Amino acid sequence: MNKPLKFVAACRLPTEWGVFTLHGFEEVRSGQEHVALSMGDIGSDAPVLARVHSECLTGDALFSQKCDCGPQLQAAMQAVQQAGRGVIVYLRQEGRGIGLINKIRAYQLQDQGLDTVEANVALGLPVDARDFTLAKHIFDHLGVRSVKLLTNNPQKVQVLADAGINVAEHVPLHVGENPENERYLHTKAEKLGHWFDI
Repeated sequence: MNKPLKFVAACRLPTEWGVFTLHGFEEVRSGQEHVALSMGDIGSDAPVLARVHSECLTGDALFSQKCDCGPQLQAAMQAVQQAGRGVIVYLRQEGRGIGLINKIRAYQLQDQGLDTVEANVALGLPVDARDFTLAKHIFDHLGVRSVKLLTNNPQKVQVLADAGINVAEHVPLHVGENPENERYLHTKAEKLGHWFDI
């Protein structure tokens, strides 16, 4: 069976949260690029602290307060640093897979009163079009066999488990709440089943 991803290169990446190794991958069919950050010995049988993070340009790079994505990424990097070992898989699936421009269109509808789910539906787009199974191929390449997954998303846990990833533990990641994203977080909890104490 042909692998959907191919490994391209790896390099040293010094960050505010220590020195990671940055691994680059490319989807064979589409050419879409994805990366993983690793630190420490991740190839042992002991579960590895891990996050599967979907790209969010507005949150990760532009510090938007409409979501909690940027703080989640930073908290995951800090958690890996504190643990001394771990992996962050960064999948280029902007806007839960609908793309950046469609996300801006959805944000426009949210500014008019729709929630994040209603906006996608109004645009004729999937509520969530991400493919978390790509993470399985990245974990396999890195030799990761079991993970302690940093997430609030039960669907992500299920999809990864169904793909053959041993999710030994789910670790909550409650950061980034603010007045601007309060409704967004409620919607994720109520309509998408995310685990939040709200």
